[in-house]
Amino acid sequence: TGRLCPAPCESACVLGLNSDPVSIRVIEWNIIDKGFEEGWVEPVLPVVSSGRRVAIIGSGPAGLAAAQQLVRSGHGVTVFEKADRIGGLLRYGIPDFKMEKWVLDRRLEQMRKEGVTFETSVCVGVDTTFQALRRDYDAVLLAMGAEQPRELSVPGRGLKGVHLAMDYLTQQNKRVAGDTVPGEQISAQGKRVVIIGGGDTGSDCLGTAHRQGCVEAHQFELLPEPPPTRAESTPWPLWPMQLRTSHAHEEGCDREWSISTTKFSGVNGRLTKLHATRVKFEHGQVIPVPGSEIQMDVDLVFLAMGFVGPVKRGLLDSLGLQYDPRGNVAVDEHFMTNVGGVFATGDTKRGASLIVWAIAEGRKSAAGIHQYLEAGQSFREP
Repeated sequence: TGRLCPAPCESACVLGLNSDPVSIRVIEWNIIDKGFEEGWVEPVLPVVSSGRRVAIIGSGPAGLAAAQQLVRSGHGVTVFEKADRIGGLLRYGIPDFKMEKWVLDRRLEQMRKEGVTFETSVCVGVDTTFQALRRDYDAVLLAMGAEQPRELSVPGRGLKGVHLAMDYLTQQNKRVAGDTVPGEQISAQGKRVVIIGGGDTGSDCLGTAHRQGCVEAHQFELLPEPPPTRAESTPWPLWPMQLRTSHAHEEGCDREWSISTTKFSGVNGRLTKLHATRVKFEHGQVIPVPGSEIQMDVDLVFLAMGFVGPVKRGLLDSLGLQYDPRGNVAVDEHFMTNVGGVFATGDTKRGASLIVWAIAEGRKSAAGIHQYLEAGQSFREP
């Protein structure tokens, strides 16, 4: 977490009221690296085997955290991943300039030694049926994340050159790993790039575009520009609403706020221009500013506007699961869904959020599964 967490704990540190806060993020980073270097981090083998088996669908941070807790508690655990490598968002959504994959691989090696089984290139519902999992396993945990992207439904969306951010980042992570990238190749080399969305995913696209050699980079955000210091609406110890600049921004980027993209246009099916307008917010409504239209020459656009929840079409809908008002899988206090023996955790259950939340919920859901398997027996964290 030291590499990827935005450290909201530091903004709540009491020392930060009149000085720099304790650098918790860097401290965690150094402790875990030192632990691995010195051999302090070793596999934790279970004392006894319960004879129970758990299937986990998805190998992102929530699924991995749950798997490690469950196998250490004596349960057999198999993690199913639709991609050809384990890691989910950590593997394919995070660029190497933020976290090199050996950091993930060393944890996976520890988990293998503890007894976790990993199955890659298995899409549950396609390559194997959910009914087969329920027959072969005592509990199933849904940890597929919140992969449904927020779309931009404007004219020209289908032009070549307009891509979802995760398609771009996944391709680049595969290239860096030395894997073959099938289909259309997405590269920013020598191109004018616009990133729509001002969050972390947009920043990751920006840093990747720089490394591929883009000639121009812009980032558009619909919301107004945050203040340079903590806003009055987010007083201490709340996570402050304020302007944040990543390393990718420092490498070069024209950032624009209060911009709404209205359409894309092109020639022979390929993107050549982006059309937008400046907006203002009145009573919670987005109002276009008259006469503020923008037209920009562009070669490549990445849509990085966040995620709206888990992909429901297919597996989730087929199970007859209930959803909460935000469209995420609904669970009880033990992370069990309305289908007996089927649990949900991480972004699948709470929507797109921080990696640290996914890890925390993965561990909590493991406790709920353990209590289910052991007839209410209290869970002692291994």
